[in-house]
Amino acid sequence: MEPIITRPHFPDGYLEDPKRLLDWDQVEAELRSSIHYWLCSVTPQNNPHAIPKWGVWVNEHFYFDGSPETKHARNILQNAAVVVHLESGEQPVIVNGHCRAIACPEPELATLVAAAYREKYTPLGYAPQPNQWDNGGLFVVTPHTVLAWTQFTEDPTKFTFRLPQE
Repeated sequence: MEPIITRPHFPDGYLEDPKRLLDWDQVEAELRSSIHYWLCSVTPQNNPHAIPKWGVWVNEHFYFDGSPETKHARNILQNAAVVVHLESGEQPVIVNGHCRAIACPEPELATLVAAAYREKYTPLGYAPQPNQWDNGGLFVVTPHTVLAWTQFTEDPTKFTFRLPQE
């Protein structure tokens, strides 16, 4: 799922002459290697709700786990629109997409996601097994767009993903 790479739209006079576009592989590497992410969901009252999460970027999707009883999980059941972003405000990566709970992931997917989690989080005391999500608790974010830059005036870049036809 290779994204379309463009410049984000800016109002006249906002950003005069950006020099380059970022490469998707570079941005995706940041998404894969990050330890901490921010997940922003929307409450039923249309208020934003942000929470730090651990998660993994696998096959161009963001996966995170947790109880379906959490506020963000309940929000997602009502409104699938989410934003996931990395911690940096200087070199941000911002994923806009939609999220859904996975009732019971296919074994191959569960194995990939669990392995990615263990690689990153075992030193922090978390090492899930693939069957951990057999009864739910795994969520997936499908990206619509990703905004990123390493220097705002030089390389702001928008990555747009083609969504599968419903």
